[in-house]
Amino acid sequence: MLSNFLSKKLFSKNDVSVENQKAIHGFLDAYRCDIFPEGLIAIAQTMTLLMVKNNLVIKLSLPFPCDGQLHDIAEQLTELIEQPVSFDAEYHIEPVRQHKIKGIKNIIAVSSGKGGVGKSTTAVNLAYGLIAEGCNVGILDADIYGPSIPTMLGLKGAKPTSNDGKLITPLEVNHLSAMSIGFLVDDANATVWRGPMASRAFSQLLNETDWPDLDYLIVDMPPGTGDIQLTLAQQVPVAGALVITTPQDIALMDAIKGMAMFEQVKLPVLGIIENMSYHQCENCGHQSHLFGEGGGKRIAEDAKTQLLGQLPLDIRIREDADSGSCVINENSTGEIALLYRNIARKVAAQLYYQLDMRSPTTAEVVVEQ
Repeated sequence: MLSNFLSKKLFSKNDVSVENQKAIHGFLDAYRCDIFPEGLIAIAQTMTLLMVKNNLVIKLSLPFPCDGQLHDIAEQLTELIEQPVSFDAEYHIEPVRQHKIKGIKNIIAVSSGKGGVGKSTTAVNLAYGLIAEGCNVGILDADIYGPSIPTMLGLKGAKPTSNDGKLITPLEVNHLSAMSIGFLVDDANATVWRGPMASRAFSQLLNETDWPDLDYLIVDMPPGTGDIQLTLAQQVPVAGALVITTPQDIALMDAIKGMAMFEQVKLPVLGIIENMSYHQCENCGHQSHLFGEGGGKRIAEDAKTQLLGQLPLDIRIREDADSGSCVINENSTGEIALLYRNIARKVAAQLYYQLDMRSPTTAEVVVEQ
């Protein structure tokens, strides 16, 4: 089995010992986690093992970003072979749905059945989580009636420009490309638009922005499940959707309605993110479930989708959102940042496993002669 692995996946230089090759192969062959349910080897498109000075480097190509997971694996391999190990990953992310919007590979909608569940905050931190995991990301504020992305990115009052007088150049902060109606009009004006006006405005923001090359565009949808949400879901070539909820019963009921809306427009739901799941005491670490417990997992199981993560009710998240900073940018290895990064990896992985033709879970069509 080792010779087959080496010939197809792992092209090793002579300065790596056979013992280390066997140890690494055995570990990677057995390794399983949420984003590698069939193992890392099953989805690695290429893999090369080489020595760089005294470090053993594993170069590989993968179909979705996962820097954080590779870092964890490298630490375990370092302990296993008692030699520094690191990964040098290239991510070949492909569009899973064909569309004509230049520069964007995959569009992911972030939605909620009701307001006040932390949808926009989650959308921003998810975008930065994907960036931290190794890919190019943009965010589009589709909440025409109450755009909050400018404030959360520290760009309130900023105005975009245009290089050619036709397309709008998105604003960029910490490597995140952003566009919002809040950059173009005052908040008070945006709130009085009728549905058709809001839909047209959003369509223009999406199609008339000069997006750079993006692996993922995160769309922060307006809360609710009314006409505007249905129209946006139908007009935008979304690859998959995320539903944000809290454990509270009324929020869960609205989240179920949101999933039903996406089912109606034939849009895949990648999973559910449960926000404000618990409050953790700063002194003793005790977790208090202020809004209920287990609701997100229950409705995910009922809908046969994934619970992608549970986020705490934490004052630092609120403070960062209000001040225009981001917990991931402030400390990318902090406890809360790692939660967002873990969710980001799962989102990218679900998009690949559910919808990418390269996925090992994609059914093969066999034509009998």
